[in-house]
Amino acid sequence: MTATPTVQPSESSESKTLSVAREATARAVDHLLSRQDERGWWKGDLETNVTMDAEDLMLRQFLGIQDPDTLDAAARYLRSQQATDGTWATFHGGPPELSATIEAYVALRLAGDEPDAPHMAAASAWVRSRGGIASSRVFTRIWLALFGWWRWEDLPELPPEIIYFPKWLPLNIYDFGCWARQTIVPLTIVSAKRPVRPAPFPLDELHTDPRRPNPPRPLAPVASWDGVFQRLDRALHAYHKVAFRPLRRAALRSCARWIVERQENDGCWGGIQPPAVYSVIALHLLGYDLDHPVMRAGLESLDRFAVWREDGSRMIEACQSPVWDTCLAAIALADAGLAPNHPALVKAADWMLTEQIDRPGDWSVRRPGLPSGGWAFEFHNDNYPDIDDTAEVILALRRVDHPEPERIEAAVRRAMRWTLGMQSKNGAWGAFDVDNTSPLPNKLPFCDFGEVIDPPSADVTAHVVEMLAHEGRTYDARTRRGISWLLAEQEPSGAWFGRWGTNYVYGTGSVVPALIAAGVPASHPAVRRAVRWLESVQNEDGGWGEDQRSYLDAEWMGRGASTASQTAWALLALLAAGERDGAAVERGVTWLAETQRQDGSWDEPYFTGTGFPWDFSINYHLYRQVFPVTALGRYVHGEPTGARPRSS
Repeated sequence: MTATPTVQPSESSESKTLSVAREATARAVDHLLSRQDERGWWKGDLETNVTMDAEDLMLRQFLGIQDPDTLDAAARYLRSQQATDGTWATFHGGPPELSATIEAYVALRLAGDEPDAPHMAAASAWVRSRGGIASSRVFTRIWLALFGWWRWEDLPELPPEIIYFPKWLPLNIYDFGCWARQTIVPLTIVSAKRPVRPAPFPLDELHTDPRRPNPPRPLAPVASWDGVFQRLDRALHAYHKVAFRPLRRAALRSCARWIVERQENDGCWGGIQPPAVYSVIALHLLGYDLDHPVMRAGLESLDRFAVWREDGSRMIEACQSPVWDTCLAAIALADAGLAPNHPALVKAADWMLTEQIDRPGDWSVRRPGLPSGGWAFEFHNDNYPDIDDTAEVILALRRVDHPEPERIEAAVRRAMRWTLGMQSKNGAWGAFDVDNTSPLPNKLPFCDFGEVIDPPSADVTAHVVEMLAHEGRTYDARTRRGISWLLAEQEPSGAWFGRWGTNYVYGTGSVVPALIAAGVPASHPAVRRAVRWLESVQNEDGGWGEDQRSYLDAEWMGRGASTASQTAWALLALLAAGERDGAAVERGVTWLAETQRQDGSWDEPYFTGTGFPWDFSINYHLYRQVFPVTALGRYVHGEPTGARPRSS
């Protein structure tokens, strides 16, 4: 990987690049149009890691609903994801991961794979070499405790009484990000009930010493946060034994009511698999039988997360992304030259309009007087609209010449009001909540599964600023505060951190177009630093790529195998910054054209999406399509221009 020389292409070279870009764009547009559902939406597979599949099988074992066909198909997928050393990673090309390997191993044992089979023996040997089950994350040990493979007494305590904490008290449930909140509330029930189902086999081979599966570890110093919370956990374990039973029963009922009230119309919770799984377990422990309407709908919703592949294997999606995929696809097609009144765009707009949320959700705890008006990520998730989707949907709707423009105007007004009302006090925007920045939830021993709060991020803030600029609010004080925050967040390298995409390439590819749209000149020092950084990390082949390891190791910043989506993000920033005629852009566009498949799509096994930085990585299967179409379209047709009149 080398820096790109800052030379200008010749006129004939530019003409050739433009020609191949036009051809690639046309093929890509045709491919993307072919993938639209007849109802107007797009949705690509959302691939994460094998813990989704393993936990689905363990849930079925726990509930007694295991069936041979599902078991066989899931096991086939799990085996296909195993590395030659017997381990499993959490993203393509990534290092082995202990908890994923343990959970996949247990799931394959449920499917009948014998522990002395070569692929199983290799996995268990690697697990032992890394400290065994005792070194795995809390969630893995919770799943094992459900079958007696781990002691509940050796897990962090999480009392259901937390449901009564007022919102001003530290560690109340609204101090957690919405995804963590939806997971923690049902797990307080599981923690209180401590169920154990008969284990179908022992797991001695996953312990370094089966006689001492959980060797004692010294406590952290009492003056440290870890030390404080470790001692608090000991106190909570003592409380578990003496908890006032009427209060405990009332707390369990309140948690159950909180869970049931948040079940969506499709039976899921929050549109994501983990809270749904734990909610089903929790309610079952409180006496909801499997034929209860809440349980039946919940289990049916989990079945809809299954992707059955041509080879007969079955992959579980952690989530589904139709709103996100649809708004990005609409933007891509419009920027690639599709007529604004094209039936595909009108149909997409119609579908997006039906998905706007008109009732309050958990976000209203912090903004009780704010009318709703946002969009969620999924098909059904009315309780948790998100600011990122809402900003991008507005940008998508504005690219459509709709036969009923008043519907667009009304929807945008509602969405703008909600988005502006969700601005955090520092001038930026988080994904789901306002000022969700308490440092304490991340300190809990229970919370070792990834990011559990939702602070403002550069990528979400950039998308909002870009949307506000296109809505004619460039000089609105709230927009200016967002711009100031973005400028202050730039890294010394010139890049921006990417919270919801990997990583600095995504952050920079989001922020630069927003700053330019909001009137920051291309000559601004922040923009020039960003351009220089992107040029410095361009790969020798002309593309851009960034590995998930950049979240842990600065040596990986902007480094990785070239991918279609990340190359497109870099191009979006460079094009916005006025670098259309530069060598870096020409090489990037050429790379996209040369790596395009014959059907107009791109191949991208690498994970370029982010759930939790480092801890939970995502391969959005439509990213490889929508972002290259957007970048190629802007190269061919120019940047989207012209702000809308200010919305009231």
